[in-house]
Amino acid sequence: MEFRHLGRSGLKVSEISYGNWITHGSQVEEEAARQCVQAALDEGITTFDTADVYAGTKAEEVLGRALKGVRRESLEIFTKVYWPTGPGQNDRGLSRKHVTEAIHGSLRRLQTDYVDLYQAHRFDFETPLEETLKTFDDLVRQGKVLYVGVSEWSADQISQALKIADEMGFDRIVSNQPQYSMLWRVIESEIVPLSEREGVGQIVWSPIAQGVLTGKYLPGQPAPAGSRATDPTGGNFISRMLADDVLSRVQELKPIAADLGLSMAQLAVAWVLQNPNVSSAIVGASRPEQVRDNVKAAGVKLDDDVLKRIDDVLGPVVERDPGKTVSPPRRP
Repeated sequence: MEFRHLGRSGLKVSEISYGNWITHGSQVEEEAARQCVQAALDEGITTFDTADVYAGTKAEEVLGRALKGVRRESLEIFTKVYWPTGPGQNDRGLSRKHVTEAIHGSLRRLQTDYVDLYQAHRFDFETPLEETLKTFDDLVRQGKVLYVGVSEWSADQISQALKIADEMGFDRIVSNQPQYSMLWRVIESEIVPLSEREGVGQIVWSPIAQGVLTGKYLPGQPAPAGSRATDPTGGNFISRMLADDVLSRVQELKPIAADLGLSMAQLAVAWVLQNPNVSSAIVGASRPEQVRDNVKAAGVKLDDDVLKRIDDVLGPVVERDPGKTVSPPRRP
């Protein structure tokens, strides 16, 4: 495993991190989840990403139990806040009330005194940004949070937050967690240049495009039983990538991976890690062998010719519109 700084901060993270969206507390049984976490630890992954909303808070509980007994200082544990975790009007969003209550719930479920990174899971249009940033800053000063970040914020929203933090003396955002893959490059035109200037690192999710870039989904054929595309939650995200023209072009990546001696998944993860603004790529797994396969992308260098071959193959099916990074206009 290799390590990178999280943005311009002093914190180092494993360049491949383990995330438990959908899987823990949902798609896989707890023993399988525990085995995946153990495989991640065995392979040198130290960075674990979750969120309070995953599996209705169960994912944090599963991760907390799976990491119990591991030396806390050897880990970087990330979680997030924004989406609903209860029925009340204040069980969601980024108000001082919800953020404060949410971190206490996350710490309890994760069985830890602090999280290394606390992330605003979306932008909250119903809460003044100053209120959210002041609350995050208070949690840092209380020692419950070491660093703060955001997820799926636009370049303008990140810029606003950095300006307020500088003016008010708050802790600055050090990271953004966007979707990013060979097929989904919406961060490249605006968010990455801003982040490079401001010292914000990307912790990217879905580098394998929810499994599409493994090549297992074939044009004109139904999704394999038990795959991410058949999950009621994950299927919403993957459906836009299951068009036959996308799947046909993905099949054309197989010779490129074979020439490099990589699996398709390894090629996909290695590709996002070529971007120097990426601090870590999040991989998920339902089986330990998936973790072991994905981590082999760490340290892989792809030369310019390979990157051009990939671009030539995928061509028009790549999504690049920065306007695709959006948060709900009102809390869900």
